[in-house]
Amino acid sequence: MDRRLRIVTWLLCTFSLVQAQAPHKWTLQECIDYAEENNLQIRQRALNTEMKQNALKQARLSRLPTFNLSSNYSYSSGRVLDETTYNFTNNSVNFLGFNAGGSMSLFSGLQKARMVQQSRYQLMASLEDLERAKKDISLNIALAYLQILLDRELLAVAEQQLAVTREQIARTRNLVEAGSLPAGNLLEVEAQAASEASAVVSRRNALDLAYLGLAQLLDLDSVENFDIVVPEIAEPDSLFVLPSVAEVYSDALNTMPAIRGAAYRLKSSEVALQVARGAKSPRLSLNGNFNTSFSDNRKKILGVDPNGGILYEAYPFGEQLADNRNWMVGLGLTIPIFNGWQVQREVNNARLGIRDAQLQLETEKKALYKEIQQAWADARAAMNKYLAMKKTVASMEESFRYTARKFDVGLVTSIDYNTAKNQLTKAQSDLLAAKYEFVFKINVLNFYRGKPFVQNIQF
Repeated sequence: MDRRLRIVTWLLCTFSLVQAQAPHKWTLQECIDYAEENNLQIRQRALNTEMKQNALKQARLSRLPTFNLSSNYSYSSGRVLDETTYNFTNNSVNFLGFNAGGSMSLFSGLQKARMVQQSRYQLMASLEDLERAKKDISLNIALAYLQILLDRELLAVAEQQLAVTREQIARTRNLVEAGSLPAGNLLEVEAQAASEASAVVSRRNALDLAYLGLAQLLDLDSVENFDIVVPEIAEPDSLFVLPSVAEVYSDALNTMPAIRGAAYRLKSSEVALQVARGAKSPRLSLNGNFNTSFSDNRKKILGVDPNGGILYEAYPFGEQLADNRNWMVGLGLTIPIFNGWQVQREVNNARLGIRDAQLQLETEKKALYKEIQQAWADARAAMNKYLAMKKTVASMEESFRYTARKFDVGLVTSIDYNTAKNQLTKAQSDLLAAKYEFVFKINVLNFYRGKPFVQNIQF
């Protein structure tokens, strides 16, 4: 019983060790999530967004009253003015004053409220910039991910063709040894195998470079043991209908961060004009102040002595502060009359800012429409190319099977056989490239429509 328990324990430990050493395979969503958290450009955008959030908080807090405490100390010697008695003295004077004051804006042309609104639009535009950076990196990662999938399949095709050729070498050798084929046929097939082996190496190198490209997009320190999950991708067919350019563009106007960000900046510039105009309005403020002070030169009057003189005693610190208290409350009104046309220039600049934001929004819309037109044309071309290549591969597979049967009985030369095989291999590789290109182009259209990248498109 103990021996069985030891065996079971050993098996469990071995299995756990193998699982721990197995490299983690990344899904597409994991790659996108990792990039959104670690990409330097996205992190910079996030920092800029935090700065905009702080600016909005400051704009809101600027509407609160201000209140400050202050104190000042001075030492004077010679004929000096005692600020507590306003009399000159020849003694040294130590003076200590305290002040508490505050103010509150009652009306300033609604500038502060509109500054809050302007900061809010600027924050929303910054958030759209952050979202735009995330979408751009996700699209690049999806392209790199699909490139790995394509290179994997191209490598598999090359390895499969090499395996077929090696089997053909064995059959040809048997026919040569039996005297049915000349020895030159064997040499030709072996040369074809050497060429295909070189193609396998090239495909494997291309796959390694594709892995390196994705790892660099993720800012990984090393590509060692880096691998991805291979998803199932549905086969396109002739029944799939592309959405129209107008449909994609209509969705993109509401979902693309570049458009929303430009729209928020336009609104911010419109509010900036209202802020500039607010400087023409009168300003009304409420002010308050409280002061007290102490001087070591000041004496407290006790009364009059029998000879008619005045009796003094030391004036305690606390009593002086209490007796020297004074406070003030007032209203301040400022009416702008002439300030070197500064306010009007700010208004004119704000109008120009609106026009610039409008042009920027129109530029983004036109650029987006052109991008969608190009993406739609690319998707249609990729779909047509895939469907055409699908028919071509089906025809070439049948032709190659017929040529292979004829080659087995010596009716065609090895040159004809290798030619047919190379044509089939190229067609299969072109079909795979067309398939992944079509999948990517469809996802580009989904990208503009605000839809997430999907690996298994429902055609």
